[in-house]
Amino acid sequence: MIMKKIWMIVLCSTIMWSCSNTSPQHDGNSETTETHEHHESADVIELNNGEKWQVNEEMRPYVEKGEALVENYIHNNDTDFKSLAVQLKKQNELLINSCTMDGKSHEELHKWLHPHLELVKQLEDENDADKAANLVKKLKESYNTYHSYFK
Repeated sequence: MIMKKIWMIVLCSTIMWSCSNTSPQHDGNSETTETHEHHESADVIELNNGEKWQVNEEMRPYVEKGEALVENYIHNNDTDFKSLAVQLKKQNELLINSCTMDGKSHEELHKWLHPHLELVKQLEDENDADKAANLVKKLKESYNTYHSYFK
């Protein structure tokens, strides 16, 4: 459990650092600010005045590739969920490294990305095929959520 928390802190810190977040910081020390920002990521994603948020062009291919991996896995009745997790993790790393977004769209994307990363991590750690199948369904739902809020 502690290792999972440490992993999430490292991952979230990497995401925040990689994405060139230029939003204003809250008063207090950086640890408090980071913790506050991570709690915000669990919030409900908001639309941009009723419209979908624009995602930077250089980021889209990694979301699309990850989604295609999940779709193909489901369509082909694949059972190698460990391999799927590795491939999704790679796409997520590329997505994070390509992030140049900032401001409100960046914040809203992170509200989708943090739970999505956690699902991939859970899939990577899973050993039970039935539980893994449920996680794959949740990943498909995660991509559907992405399309509901981002273009």
